Parts: sequence; C-alpha cells; structure tokens
Amino acid sequence: MEIVTAQGPAEVTLDETVNPAFLLVLTHGSNGGVDAPDLLAVRAVALGLGGAVARVLQPFRAAGRRAPGPAARQDEAWLEVVTVLRGRYGGLPLVQGGRSNGARVACRTARAAGAVGVVALAFPLRPPRKPERSRGAELREAGVEVLVVNGEKDPFGIPEPGDAAEVTVLPGERHELSRDPVAAGAAVEPWLRRWAAPGDG
Repeated sequence: MEIVTAQGPAEVTLDETVNPAFLLVLTHGSNGGVDAPDLLAVRAVALGLGGAVARVLQPFRAAGRRAPGPAARQDEAWLEVVTVLRGRYGGLPLVQGGRSNGARVACRTARAAGAVGVVALAFPLRPPRKPERSRGAELREAGVEVLVVNGEKDPFGIPEPGDAAEVTVLPGERHELSRDPVAAGAAVEPWLRRWAAPGDG
C-alpha cells in the first residue's frame, strides 16, 4: 500500500486480522527497513493478540535516502500516513512505535496522532559522539504511556526508569536487538495485551 505525503510516498505493509482489536503502526530506524528482526517479532506478538499491524517505510527510505532530514518534516509525513491508516481502521485504539529513529518519531507524534501508547525499541538516548545530549525529553513528553525496550550494551545508552512508563533492558543485546529478537517481542507482549480482544493471546 502506498500513501502519498508532502515528503513523498510512504510504503505500508499491512497485516490484517478479522475484526482487529487495535492497530499497531511500526516504523524503522534511520538506515533500516520494516523487516528488522525486532519489528518482525513485535508484529508477530501483535497479530497473536488480535491486532492489525502496519509497517511503514517512511518517504526518505522509500526514496533511497539514509538520513531522515528535519524532524518537523519527518513528523508531518508520519502523521499523514497515520491519518490515512486511522481512516481505514475506524475507531480502533492506535499504538504506534518503531526502532531507533522510528521510536523517536513515534514519541514526538503520539499526542497529535491520538495514540493510546508507544512502543520504543532501541531508543537512541544519546548520540555516541555527543553523549552530553540526551533525548529523554522525547520519551517524557510523549503524552501517552511509553514502553522502552533497549539492549544492555546499546552504545546509544539506556533511558532511565523515570523516562517512560516501563523500561525493559535485554541482557547481551546491542542497538540492533537482533541477537534474540523473540525476547523483544516477549517484552512487548504483556504491555500490548491490555488492548487485545477478549480470548486472544
């Protein structure tokens, strides 16, 4: 599915269920794609709980670029995509999330998107070359509950417990969360369950 935004077309991969209980919209990091192992693990968990899942390849990646550009433009395009998806799925609870840069987008736009929660995978707390700069405010100011899942050895750092509703640290994992992606999905499952259809999961 292609959704045209002011920043160019986004590509959306949909996994639909009959009478879904919630809509989970996920996206990638700056130089990644929607088939990242942790995103696929969370997708599988959401489908098992009766959710519909949309994985969004943002316009900058669809155009072959590695850098997302200004945050305001990235967020604008994201909200355009989410608006179309919400129109497709009516009044379902919206959970949005992503990994790395995508987690930042999900946090920054959560309130405007009308999300009920955010899944932040591998949230890049501090740029490795500028460790004095923290992005923790993006978590704290999301306006909704945020679940953070980070690796113990992530060079971007690990958010503090007070930065989010829940911070889960996966032993031995780095920023990619690829050593045991099933563990990332397992960390998200109890949190997503609150929006699951009765009897699912």
